[in-house]
Amino acid sequence: MMDIFEEINTLKKKKNAVILAHYYQEPDIQDIADFVGDSLELARAAQSTEAELIVFAGVHFMAEGAKILNPSRKVVLPDLRAGCSLSDSCPPDAFARFRAKHPDHFVVSYINCSAEIKAQSDVICTSSNALRIVQRIPKERPIIFAPDRNLGAFIQKESGREMLLWQGSCIVHETFSERKIIELQVKYPDAELIAHPECEPSLLARARFVASTSGLLKHVVESPARSFIVATEGGILHQMRKKAPGKNLIAAPPNHECSCNECPFMKLNTLEKVLAALKNEEPEITLTDDLRRQALVPLQRMLDWSQ
Repeated sequence: MMDIFEEINTLKKKKNAVILAHYYQEPDIQDIADFVGDSLELARAAQSTEAELIVFAGVHFMAEGAKILNPSRKVVLPDLRAGCSLSDSCPPDAFARFRAKHPDHFVVSYINCSAEIKAQSDVICTSSNALRIVQRIPKERPIIFAPDRNLGAFIQKESGREMLLWQGSCIVHETFSERKIIELQVKYPDAELIAHPECEPSLLARARFVASTSGLLKHVVESPARSFIVATEGGILHQMRKKAPGKNLIAAPPNHECSCNECPFMKLNTLEKVLAALKNEEPEITLTDDLRRQALVPLQRMLDWSQ
């Protein structure tokens, strides 16, 4: 009898399928995936794949992005309930009203948003390329940045551009306790605090290094430091341990005694659900042609600007 890893690998070959997994997925899913990355890397992988079936082990907006870029391919998400608190914090109708009040603004939307928000945007960005994207916009053009206020504030500071920020946030990155991190810094004085820019500004001010998920991974591998306090979703620690096995990695603590530094939506996906999605080719991500075409324009612009 085949184990679940063998069964998944057999089905992938049989169905010409590819598994794309975000760094925040559980370790087993990362290990069985054909490609593991952050949002920008996964968007590029989705665009370049020749597979007929894409199993996207991530959250809903990521799978939507793969479908936007690959209309002729079937895209499935292991658990359709795998949403995103940040995406939910920006309802399309409310955002449309907000945009209507500022018709002269160029709209930059973080990729952690729905297809409907992408369709209302001029360009999409990720935490990897947000600064570069904003710097491409003419200085005389006012900017709306949505939906993450913390990433927007960080890019505003780094770029020197005034931006109108939509007041959305990620439940994971807002749970990290500054007080507990200070306690860790006292306990581990040689540890570098590294953080994702979705974290609160007060925490970012304490960080030695701020970057996207892939940027944090690269830094841990390349830095001469031996110890790191990591302020982002805990799933990235698996890749950090694989690529920098001799280093001490300390997960930044949330405010409460819980697993709040793990995204509850990301963790809805399991190895068993990945297998079921491969077998049954569902739940399938579907979009209307009009919505897909409208959302493709700013997403493709991001990919073009990120070359």
